[in-house]
Amino acid sequence: MKLGVLFSGGKDSVSACYKAKEKHEIACLIAINSENKESYMFHTPNIELVKLQAQAMEIPLIEQKTAGIKEEELEDLRLAIAKAKKQFNVEGIVTGAIESVYQATRIQKICDELDLWCFNPLWQTDQLEHLDELVKQCFKIIITGVFAEPFTKKWLGREIDDKSVKELAHLHKEFKINPAGEGGEFETLVTDGPDFKKRLEIKESEVFYKNFNGLFKIKKAELVDKK
Repeated sequence: MKLGVLFSGGKDSVSACYKAKEKHEIACLIAINSENKESYMFHTPNIELVKLQAQAMEIPLIEQKTAGIKEEELEDLRLAIAKAKKQFNVEGIVTGAIESVYQATRIQKICDELDLWCFNPLWQTDQLEHLDELVKQCFKIIITGVFAEPFTKKWLGREIDDKSVKELAHLHKEFKINPAGEGGEFETLVTDGPDFKKRLEIKESEVFYKNFNGLFKIKKAELVDKK
């Protein structure tokens, strides 16, 4: 089946794309660039880097801007999905939703209206097992935003590896956070993976942090050959 992937450049959308590729054709990536940094629906940190990621994965990209007004932003998502259906003849949409009923139900509704299949390959996945699998599959993932206690400044720009997964498991046990950030506790960016033909190299970045809220803002990045 020919599918389009809702794509933010974070670990879950990249992983969902990778899983969907096992049995389906990925025709395009669909990215929503929201002006609202507090969007309930869309990942916003470093969203502009989806262009480089799409090039690295060699998959066409559809970008749609939105003002990010709650509920109204769904119409912009609908426009982007409709464009994917018309331009690439997609028969379904892939999401990276794990537990967010808010996101999943709204995307499902749009897919129903457009007569498209909605595929959630990560739905109800154990979050720690999900992180372990990403590390084992050699995805290179960095944390680009933290938005909750107890995340300190040291987490910004940090790679998700075996050590950080163990620490996230500890924070989950002690502070009840979602270990994969499904509750909005943190956001990520994938710089490399098994289906990337090139990798992203960060050339310039800046950190902003205050009161358990912070961003790892990537000011310059480029694609380089994989070693």
